[in-house]
Amino acid sequence: MQKISELTCSNITELPQIAQEIVRLGQNWNFWILEGAMGAGKTTLIRAICKELGTKNEVQSPTFSIVNEYEAKDRKIYHFDFYRIRSEQEVFDIGYEEYFYDEKSLCLVEWAFQIPNLLPSHYLMIKILITGEQARLFEFWVK
Repeated sequence: MQKISELTCSNITELPQIAQEIVRLGQNWNFWILEGAMGAGKTTLIRAICKELGTKNEVQSPTFSIVNEYEAKDRKIYHFDFYRIRSEQEVFDIGYEEYFYDEKSLCLVEWAFQIPNLLPSHYLMIKILITGEQARLFEFWVK
């Protein structure tokens, strides 16, 4: 993995600018992993990213549904949350390959370490580090 950038955010009001920069940084990847502790703001960041990409849908965590689909200006966005996954078979059962390898869509994935053997060979990883009550450090890594 190679670190390509990092951004800091002192509070939630800065998320639109952070999302704009993430969209710019991530334009060469259609698979983005969001990594961070519980409560770090993965879903909150995904809401901001989806808004930046023109999604009109309400973005909610797919913890129980595993995947939510959103329409953006120029593509579909698939938002995955693998927190509750107990086996890779569950991911096969939802037909993950149709989502992960659709080059015309964007996959935003929370708790990807639950399925390490199924991840694509190239992706953008956004590590979210809690640095204060609302402050975050975003590190960008590529594989």
